Amino acid sequence: MELVTEWERDQRRRRRRFRAIVGVVAGTLLVVGGAGGALMLFGAPGRAAADQESAARAEHRMNALATAWEHGRWTAAGKLTDSPAATASLLASVHRSLAPTGFTIEVGRPSPSTSASDRDAGKGVTVPFTVRMKVPRIGAFTYGSKARIVEAPDGREVVHFESSTVHPQLRAGQTLAVAKMSTRGSVLDRDGDVLSAASLVGRVDENGAGVSGLQKRYDERLGGTGQAYAIAITDRQTGHAVRPLQRTGATRHGEDVRTTIDPDVQRAAARALEGATTSAALVALKPSTGDILAIANRPGGYNRALVGEYPPGSTFKVVTSAALLRTGLSPSDPLDCPRFEWVNGYRFTNQDEFTLPAGSTFRDSFAHSCNTAFVRARDRLDDDALAKTAAAFGIGGTWDTGVSTYDGSVPANSDVNDKAASMIGQGRVLTSPLVMASVAATVKNGQFVQPRLVPEAVRHPYRATESLESSVVADLRSMMRSVVTEGAGKALRGLPGRPHAKTGTAEYGDETPPRTHAWMIGYQQDSDIAWAVLLEGGGSGGTDAGPIARAFLSDLTGGGTS
Repeated sequence: MELVTEWERDQRRRRRRFRAIVGVVAGTLLVVGGAGGALMLFGAPGRAAADQESAARAEHRMNALATAWEHGRWTAAGKLTDSPAATASLLASVHRSLAPTGFTIEVGRPSPSTSASDRDAGKGVTVPFTVRMKVPRIGAFTYGSKARIVEAPDGREVVHFESSTVHPQLRAGQTLAVAKMSTRGSVLDRDGDVLSAASLVGRVDENGAGVSGLQKRYDERLGGTGQAYAIAITDRQTGHAVRPLQRTGATRHGEDVRTTIDPDVQRAAARALEGATTSAALVALKPSTGDILAIANRPGGYNRALVGEYPPGSTFKVVTSAALLRTGLSPSDPLDCPRFEWVNGYRFTNQDEFTLPAGSTFRDSFAHSCNTAFVRARDRLDDDALAKTAAAFGIGGTWDTGVSTYDGSVPANSDVNDKAASMIGQGRVLTSPLVMASVAATVKNGQFVQPRLVPEAVRHPYRATESLESSVVADLRSMMRSVVTEGAGKALRGLPGRPHAKTGTAEYGDETPPRTHAWMIGYQQDSDIAWAVLLEGGGSGGTDAGPIARAFLSDLTGGGTS
């Protein structure tokens, strides 16, 4: 038998008596006063009485649940909700972990007016309540929550169960527990949860001092003294504390460091790299603000995504194209793509020595990543043109991101061979995956916005000394879209969000033939995100980096076609 059966039975008897009396009186009023008399009976006072009754029933139902909860009757408590098993399991988990004493629940009264509006909107009636307890090693612990009383399919009034009913900060799959926690602060993501990205967060030694990553950079701020216990939001599957709610017992607590990392984007980046067979990195940014949304490295340990120094290969053609567009070259202008281009006895060629048909345009050569076409266009640029244009993308500046980064280098050209190599992102041009993600973000945003990881630590954000003309930005956007729709970025075709991209295959080392890094950078037209993928020694940009980028974007967008 349910805990409120007798109460409900009494309420039903009262309602039947009320309806009988109302029926007799209503009939009399209709005879004596017509419609006006009926309105006197069934107007606002009648509705107010119904609202009062609804609120009282909801309060009583929550009192029944609170009684079962207080006495450890998890199964009985569960039967008063719309998720009996889940309720019983979570309540048992919380009490098993906290071992509370003096446990009480004080049920508040729902406002009749609020109850009426919630009920009319199909939300049920919301009942507030306060939980009080004493927890070993913690002491007094008090918090407020609320429950919604709804009508079940069988007509019963039940408590709608969510994890947040038990505690307002609980999410599905979490519980409350007493955790032994260092007084050291935590590195957090943008949502305030503990960040799990080992190569970024870094390590703490046996003495509790940060020795790498953000743990080392912010060691003084994060550091605390001694150990402390806390009531914490805890993952039920792993037992790891996610967020402390109430701490005790520490001499000094360290401060948390909050980053801009988006946990969903970070997970998508990490999952995308699971398929990499070589060392790899993926960086994602929010172009409008510069917020770094994801930093993934495989394997961990070395943060190649931020501090790696690599030739960017053909992804640098975004910068080269901006320089050429500034000279008046149009995407529709002819720009031949022969098999070879000789410069002072040095032969430049395309991957697999491909060519494009006679009459091919600048856009075609960009989309298919033709090296020889770009090398042939070198005479359109002065020796400092690439360096000046790179400055409009922030390359070579000193970035204040809140973390150590390599911010790229594009020196002024020293001779014609140096210029020819720089045109295709080789020679002395060096960047990091973060820099190349920022190149794509600059095209998306229209101007350079310095990336940042720990906003509150940024004191002097770098501002580009050059800017891009709006016509140049528009042409770059159009050309990067062509990479996907008709060029080397075909791995991204059919994805939602209208991705724009540039592929890159960068030679390095002294081997013959030389080994190559695989790159792909890009952004989504329909969302505020830009990204870069690097595979060390990974082969070809379109063939090898492309599928990694597709996996990343598919995870974020849910796949599909566009």
